[in-house]
Amino acid sequence: MAEDNKAIKELEGKKAKAPEEKKKEHRPETIQEESLIRILGYDIPGSRNIYAGLTRIKGVSWSISNAVCLKLGFPRNKRISELSKQEIEKIESFFMNIKIPAYLMNRRIDPETGAVGHFYSTDLDMKREFDIKRMKKIKSYKGVRHSSGQPVRGQRTRSHFRAKKKAGTGIIKPAAPAEKAAAPAKPAKK
Repeated sequence: MAEDNKAIKELEGKKAKAPEEKKKEHRPETIQEESLIRILGYDIPGSRNIYAGLTRIKGVSWSISNAVCLKLGFPRNKRISELSKQEIEKIESFFMNIKIPAYLMNRRIDPETGAVGHFYSTDLDMKREFDIKRMKKIKSYKGVRHSSGQPVRGQRTRSHFRAKKKAGTGIIKPAAPAEKAAAPAKPAKK
């Protein structure tokens, strides 16, 4: 039995030493600062590849991003952080003077000018906002749906899109004072 106790104590001693050894082996993880590259006013993480990173820009879809890679000759798996300043300027100038097929652009047949164009970030937001205002002004079906807060593109409204009722302010209007005795009632004719 004494031998069993010795064996148990030895095992406990090893168990007690094991966490200490693990602590010595454990090295704190180094925090890597991720570089941010600014393209068209958007911060894009440097760890992303060009193909996925350019989609962070509002108005740039996967197909536009792919077109940039193909037209400028960049490999799609190249990291954003590996781009030089000249390459970034090349990308920005491509976006400003975009030459891609019309079916890829986000503003085909502008209602005011009839031109085809492609917009990014705040320009895209403003164009959308003006279009909605124009539809509301002419009271088109879509404009009426926008102004009433209903879905515009034909979704069903039975279970979703229910407007939440706003809570009352809690102010109770005072009741109108009751009229004092009016003219005496006329006797009914028999």
